[in-house]
Amino acid sequence: MQFIDEAEVRFVSGRGGDGAATFHREKHVPRGGPNGANGGRGGDIILLADRNKRTLYDFKLQSNYKAKDGIWAVGNKAGKDAKDIVIRVPVGTIVIDAEDNEAIVDLAVEGMQYVICRGGRGGMGNLHYTNSVRQSPGFAQKGAPGDDLNARLELKLMADVGLIGLPNAGKSTLLSTVSAAKPKIADYPFTTLSPNLGVVTIGDHSFVMADLPGLIEGASEGIGLGHQFLKHAERNKVLLHVLDAYPVDDSDPIENFKMIEAELKQYSEELYERPRVIALNKSDMGIPEAEEDILNRLEEFGVPVYVISAATVKGIDPLKWALWREIEDHLSKEVVPIIVPTYRSEDASAWDVEKSEIGYRVTGKRVIRLVEMTNLGNRDAVHMLYRKLKRIGVIDRLVEMGVERGDDVYIGDFEFAYEEW
Repeated sequence: MQFIDEAEVRFVSGRGGDGAATFHREKHVPRGGPNGANGGRGGDIILLADRNKRTLYDFKLQSNYKAKDGIWAVGNKAGKDAKDIVIRVPVGTIVIDAEDNEAIVDLAVEGMQYVICRGGRGGMGNLHYTNSVRQSPGFAQKGAPGDDLNARLELKLMADVGLIGLPNAGKSTLLSTVSAAKPKIADYPFTTLSPNLGVVTIGDHSFVMADLPGLIEGASEGIGLGHQFLKHAERNKVLLHVLDAYPVDDSDPIENFKMIEAELKQYSEELYERPRVIALNKSDMGIPEAEEDILNRLEEFGVPVYVISAATVKGIDPLKWALWREIEDHLSKEVVPIIVPTYRSEDASAWDVEKSEIGYRVTGKRVIRLVEMTNLGNRDAVHMLYRKLKRIGVIDRLVEMGVERGDDVYIGDFEFAYEEW
């Protein structure tokens, strides 16, 4: 399966079912009154973080998700609620509103749920509107519309250990040696074009290692595969810097190490401060005196160094135990979050009125929903809408701004001629 770490998706929750406007017709009820029931709730769209999902590839195959609408009420029989849609995403998926580029939720914990689009509530039947003054309401409420969101999904891998280093440092070979992963391996730069994951076992323990695209100078500015790599490295608990002891271009290993470290620091101070281990690789290709010189020069950086050969498995077990100890130390300090289903927070009650050359426009999710849930073909229902707008202050604001009888007022997709009731 192709690794995909970004996707554009549209989520639409279900609309609520309409309420019923009906009256008793039984022979044994001589003065039958209203008995209209309520409509059913529309289906939610729920995102669920699942560690068995490793890529956003599924969203390339299906980029639109629409929950079903609630069932309309029929007479005194309430409409059924629609089923929710649960969509599994990889742990580490960030959901971003494509319109304002604001992050909505970071699904960073296994099992975390988030209601990304809530289904509209069912409309009230005419029985709900019965009171001492209005004993026979001839109208019911329409179901509330669902949410509609154009989202951008971004995946940041949740591996325990991230392999960093220049192209051809031997990261893919190391991953294939310590795990069952089979990354593409070749003798040219950028063999790894997308992250590969492998499960590493040591003793009774195991952890996830990610082989990430190689860094080059300027990666923090997007050169090469820079941002693709650095984005995923942010989530790793420990970074394993694979350093080629004998680069094919005869470059200095220490200068190569400094360059990669500089790119990390320029991209993110937090990432730069992550625990680090150095694996001095390809020790099978050189002479001990040359390695000793490299080790002596690496001491100034204060980072643990392990001499290995990914090709011959030399020094692999000590390296794995060192990585596990770093992971354990991180876990001992990690705060475990409490996972609760949650819903996108927003101020749904906020509204405003704007005056233009063509009339007045009322904005705000709450006000638009009130209109969308009103049967505009029923005068009594429209009268009730007017009273609700009056109660929350919309009508008074229009009057303050100079609205006159017959002026155009726009609310959502609807246009009204202003009239006092």
